[in-house]
Parts: sequence; structure tokens; C-alpha cells
Amino acid sequence: IGGTQIYRKVRDRASYAFALVSIGVIVQRDGQGRVAVGGIAHKPWRVEAAEAEMRRGAKPVAEGLLAGAKPTADNAFKLTLVERTLSAVLEQAKGA
Repeated sequence: IGGTQIYRKVRDRASYAFALVSIGVIVQRDGQGRVAVGGIAHKPWRVEAAEAEMRRGAKPVAEGLLAGAKPTADNAFKLTLVERTLSAVLEQAKGA
């Protein structure tokens, strides 16, 4: 598919085996791309409508990816973690 491909896995220091969240992106030169999130569902999560917002930045993409999410008190922090990690990954892709 081409473009800049980045994968980031965010882990708890106590466990290096399991991701709290993971982000995989492919970003094209024009800012379009694909994104998949791990650690928030039973399989990697991808929402094509959210990907249409990639040129606008991490916040609108994360909002589209997580629309309708029903976190528990124990995992609600993952919503913020997804947005922050996605933001870092998209910034890294700009510099690549």
C-alpha cells in the first residue's frame, strides 16, 4: 500500500506481553491513510469513516474510532490513551 507505516504498542511496565492499546497506521503523503487500534476490542478495531478524518488530526479520528464506546470504570483510561498514542504516531508519520 505504500506510505509511512508505523506500529506502536503501549504497555504497562509490569507486563511487557500485553498491550494496553496499540496503534497501527499507514499514512500517505497527502495525509490520508488507515488506522487500526488494538487492546480495546476482541480484535483490532478499524473504522473507515474515522480514517476519512486523518487530515484533521488525531482527535477527530479517535472520536470516530471510539464513537459508541462503553468503557467500564476499569478501562475508561484507554479512550484518552488511544487519542494520545494516535496523536504521537501521526506526528511521527509527518516527520518520516
